[in-house]
Amino acid sequence: MRVLVPFAADEPKTRLEGVLSPAERTAFARAMLCDVVAATDAAGGEPTVLSTAPLEFELPRATVVVDDRPLTPAVDARLPTAPGDEPVAVVMADLALATPDVLAELFDTAGDVAIAPGRGAGTNALVVRHSEFRVDYHGGSFLDHREIAAEIGAELAVVDSFRLATDIDEPADLVEVLVHGTDRAPATLRELGFELDADDGRVGVARVGNASSG
Repeated sequence: MRVLVPFAADEPKTRLEGVLSPAERTAFARAMLCDVVAATDAAGGEPTVLSTAPLEFELPRATVVVDDRPLTPAVDARLPTAPGDEPVAVVMADLALATPDVLAELFDTAGDVAIAPGRGAGTNALVVRHSEFRVDYHGGSFLDHREIAAEIGAELAVVDSFRLATDIDEPADLVEVLVHGTDRAPATLRELGFELDADDGRVGVARVGNASSG
């Protein structure tokens, strides 16, 4: 299955600017992208990274295509356009908890459209088999995609997955990477000096040593 992995190469993860410097955000975003690509490949997918700018590092398991358009038209241009076309999946590059098993479950889910919702009614991953379905990534995109599927008479399947529902956008999300991440993303955070902190009774993250986000 073809799998699109959109990646904002120019200014990644801006909502982490309070805890990570621009260079650190770039390193962390790249680590998450590598983890998603590796998991996609291991799940039997054929990953294509849709990057907003040329990448300055190698992704041996993926094809890289530069497309600086907004996310919706960039993805729409690569979805099935005729009955019988190969299905296309879209998996966001910040799903640092994704594993081959959960992605394989997504890819194997029956239905014209299969969606793994994110928190806050976003769309973190989906599989499109219906030639009339087009995406609409903004705000509560899961609600929009559900409505679009209904309008075209497409059978919709919802994939309930903690790992696919957890996109890494805010500083509080770093806890999930350190607890549940398995590869480059948690390793990168630890290299930057982050560790789990439960001093106040609730698990969070703290930065230790001489590491600085400045």
